Amino acid sequence: MKIGNVEINGKAVLAPMAGVADRAFRELCVSYGASYVVSEMVSAKGIEMGDRKSKTLSFLSEKERPAAVQIFGSDPITMAECVHTVMEFSPEIIDINMGCPAPKIAGNGGGASLMRNPQLAESIIRAVVKESPVPVTVKIRSGWDETSVNAVEMAKRAENAGASAITVHGRTRKQMYAPPVNVNIIAEVKKNVSVPVIGNGDITDGQSAALMLENTNCDLIMIGRGALGAPWVFSHINAYLEHGRIIPEPPVSERMRVMIKHVETICEYKGESVGIREARKHGAWYTKGLRGAAKYRKELGMVSSLDELKKIAFRICVENQ
Repeated sequence: MKIGNVEINGKAVLAPMAGVADRAFRELCVSYGASYVVSEMVSAKGIEMGDRKSKTLSFLSEKERPAAVQIFGSDPITMAECVHTVMEFSPEIIDINMGCPAPKIAGNGGGASLMRNPQLAESIIRAVVKESPVPVTVKIRSGWDETSVNAVEMAKRAENAGASAITVHGRTRKQMYAPPVNVNIIAEVKKNVSVPVIGNGDITDGQSAALMLENTNCDLIMIGRGALGAPWVFSHINAYLEHGRIIPEPPVSERMRVMIKHVETICEYKGESVGIREARKHGAWYTKGLRGAAKYRKELGMVSSLDELKKIAFRICVENQ
């Protein structure tokens, strides 16, 4: 299928997750079959002010294509103007975040708070589309809360403003990441727009991916938390959707090998000091469900070097044979 003029070969795409979906993780997920990835959120205001971190977050490598840079903000002019800076990194797509529930983002008028102001949201999309030389997509939630479930209206406005695809996370901002995702609202959005719709929420394996596609008729599925500590989830989903095969979870030795490779890549891109700090949270995800996981989380939460991480990983393998 295509998003605008960008061809997407596969159904499973990686969600934009702040503090997680960095270059190292995106490349890893692509190596396991993610068909399309989206960067961490980039502040349009940060770009305008020349913030170095915002530009760094916009960087895309050749190992992670096709890829989008996701921008957020609440001012149409600032959002439109940041497009020119973001395009220095040659994204195939620009995605607009209108679904982030974090208080720091939503509390400042960006992210999911735009679900409460559809007119402003439409103005932002229209402004970005006008400036962008590549397709523009939008990520929304089902609504702000249960009394204002307005994803269909938002999706129609987004399409009217020129968006080439719409991602719908089937929860309100108030619900954050629980209870179970509402697939009905994603299905309603799909029925009411002609551009591709990407379903997001609670996809953790091939079966849940297939159910999302079946229950919503969406065009693509977006995996976020289901990929944490499990980048191989994309190969599992692809095998199930394409051949009906259920691939067993990798053995502990393979999980630890992938974890070390992942952290080594973070260290290569960001330096060992930053990489090891980030390894602490990734280690908790890679060891989830293992025998002795609580003990490992505690140890990994205090790891201070790559060598120490490798020693812990080796011991985890021995203790979980």
